[in-house]
Amino acid sequence: MTQRKQLTKLVKLAELVLDSRLSVLQAAARAKLECEAQLAGLSMPEMGPEDLQGVSAQLASLNYQRWADVRRGELHQQLARRTVAVIDARDAAREAFGKKQALGNIVAKRK
Repeated sequence: MTQRKQLTKLVKLAELVLDSRLSVLQAAARAKLECEAQLAGLSMPEMGPEDLQGVSAQLASLNYQRWADVRRGELHQQLARRTVAVIDARDAAREAFGKKQALGNIVAKRK
């Protein structure tokens, strides 16, 4: 196999690796956004006038806030893990992009 064919195959492989890494990055970013949306959805739901009143409403509110605080803690941990996954995936995609560009430059210079 000639050197030119080898370089062409390497460029194609580099493109496949880049596509794969970009796909992983997209999935990680979607997961992070989903977690952020869940966190945003934990605000106290508004009660209508016909809903609970007095002590019952306060007790329901207190129970919800207690549950929401625990859930927020879990979601913050999950968000931290997902943020790290996005950063790692972005770094891997950058590296794959750099390799693809370098191989493309070598092929262009050889022509």
